[in-house]
Amino acid sequence: MDTLDSPPTPTTLLLSFSQIVIAMETWTVLSICLVSLVGGAYTKDNTWGGLYPRESVSREVRSLDGLWNFRLSPLQDPDKGFREEWYSQPLSKTGSVISMAVPSSYNDVTQDKALRDHIGWAWYDRTFFVPTRWQTDKLRVVLRLGSAHYNSIVYLNGLSLTSHEGGHLPIMAEITSGLVYGRENLITVAINNTLTPETIPQGSITYHDNPTRYPPGYFTQSYNFDFTNYAGLHRTVSIYTTPVTYIDDILVTTDINGSDGIISYNITTATSQMGPKKKKQSDSVGCSIKLLNNDGDHVTSAMGCQGSIMVVNASFWWPYLMSDNPGYLYTLEVAVSDDAGNIDQYPQKIGIRTVSWNSTSLMINNEPVYLRGCGKHEDSDIRGKGLDYPLIVKDFSLLKWLGANSFRTSHYPYAEEIMDMADQEGIMIVDECPAVGLSGFDEPLMNKHISVMQELVRRDKNRPSVIMWSVGNEPQSNQEAAKDYFSNVVNATKADDPSRPVTCVLSYDKSSEHAASSLDVILVNRYYSWYSDTGHLEVIKPQTITEFTEWHKLHNKPVMISEYGAGSIAGFHMDPEFTWTEEYQAELMIQNFEAFDELRNQGFFFGEMIWNFADFATPQEYNRPGACMKGLFTRARQPKMAGHLMRYHYWSLAQKLNNATIPGDARRLSLFYKL
Repeated sequence: MDTLDSPPTPTTLLLSFSQIVIAMETWTVLSICLVSLVGGAYTKDNTWGGLYPRESVSREVRSLDGLWNFRLSPLQDPDKGFREEWYSQPLSKTGSVISMAVPSSYNDVTQDKALRDHIGWAWYDRTFFVPTRWQTDKLRVVLRLGSAHYNSIVYLNGLSLTSHEGGHLPIMAEITSGLVYGRENLITVAINNTLTPETIPQGSITYHDNPTRYPPGYFTQSYNFDFTNYAGLHRTVSIYTTPVTYIDDILVTTDINGSDGIISYNITTATSQMGPKKKKQSDSVGCSIKLLNNDGDHVTSAMGCQGSIMVVNASFWWPYLMSDNPGYLYTLEVAVSDDAGNIDQYPQKIGIRTVSWNSTSLMINNEPVYLRGCGKHEDSDIRGKGLDYPLIVKDFSLLKWLGANSFRTSHYPYAEEIMDMADQEGIMIVDECPAVGLSGFDEPLMNKHISVMQELVRRDKNRPSVIMWSVGNEPQSNQEAAKDYFSNVVNATKADDPSRPVTCVLSYDKSSEHAASSLDVILVNRYYSWYSDTGHLEVIKPQTITEFTEWHKLHNKPVMISEYGAGSIAGFHMDPEFTWTEEYQAELMIQNFEAFDELRNQGFFFGEMIWNFADFATPQEYNRPGACMKGLFTRARQPKMAGHLMRYHYWSLAQKLNNATIPGDARRLSLFYKL
């Protein structure tokens, strides 16, 4: 049995996965040039997904969501689509296709086991028209994919547009010159979900070569995480227009001075001929700013592509339950114009708030905050990780029902539509990149990790809900190489955004790990009485208090618990409590609550996040029944006993810390628990 530890990176050799199936040997370099396989001039990997598509007086957005044609590449011949140039004509003309919903994961929408478990290339395509007036008006046209997991190549009318390595972040390409008017255009997307030691997140392919035990071509994909590696076009696909001169990016930072707010902005303009460029004094591009309040009323205006504006008696952005008006958003209406009369406008939502931290506290608007939240997943029945608007509304309704004020985007960046909701609802976000369970820590991996963080920061930099960047979850930071590795990744992230703390979610013992010294705040996962001392709930309180106190003493930084919990099967009850029962999960939580209370009183413990918000899908394993069962809610979003218990606990904290009023039905639940 051979493990493929060092394949060529997908950026340099997107198709090399075929070697393990066709040649049945260790990764080798293809003798065929990549350019000839993908068709046309190959475009550099895309690293900027652009501003989120929003309509304005100068921009038009058209959705390409819906039912696309879909086909898997054969496992025994994964390069077939490239060799036969499936991108050059509709997939339906080169073989059988099925309908596939976009956005969604493709894994769970049919009864086909091969589709559910597929590793390798999958192909999507659809046709679309564009209005001839776009050509008449000489508009720039952009294609944008919210995300494609993991490795993707995008084609328009048979020619490659761009590629992207990594799921969860947007992909864009200007398609103005490649469009045809008066007839259908064809968009084709090839996606490969293979993970390797050089991808983020990591995985490995193992080839089993014993013909007496395994069929020909048998291989397995393993991961450094416990959630399903869902694949597909997970988020919305759209085309949008801008004028030839357009707004390429907007950077907003905010500050407060007493009751006044300060908004600093920097607008990057571009032309479709010249590409992104910062405005210089000699440029013939001008910028103007209008600030609107939450009701759409005009507040103030400014001129110039960079500068600051003062908002007198500003309404600040506050977290949920820290204010009677949480999540207050202004709109910065940005307009650029050139000498030719082209005008582009873009509405940028902003919240006026500050984030600061010291050796004991995290603060919003100079007020200490205590995070009450959950780890989450983008995960639900049928659509997998696919964007689902009803699910977004439901999840935020449940978060507010709980009295939670925060969550972590474990373990990857979430959809921009989810982040929009967090902004407007006042839910604080620990924004995490896909670096889960990392090991190895070599320079190529570090450079890729930095690139991912740069993409994430550029996408979410203006969001008031994002209060912290997380560069990963549970790395194998006991490896000595982790020290310099995480120092470099953290410093690169802070160089792009010094306004927020940077962290990494740790799991190794404080005496053996090497990442914490680089972090601004310390987040630690601990599962006392679940993965250690299973069944012995009495150890939770002393072990938790002792360890988290020692973390603070060692690093002199604020500390919080980012995961704790136990699995429970909904409806499974035993008295006395027993592992996997709802009673055991609830009693474990109560023991943790008592420890958190003592830690909070010491002044350095700034938050608690249980694992997990809701049960979620896992790979096929003997120790999990198709799902991680640690949720406060079932996968169908129905509360377990733990959900009701957490609701009373979080609302009680909100009452104590923020003077919130506990809902009457939540208060009644205290009769059932030792609170």
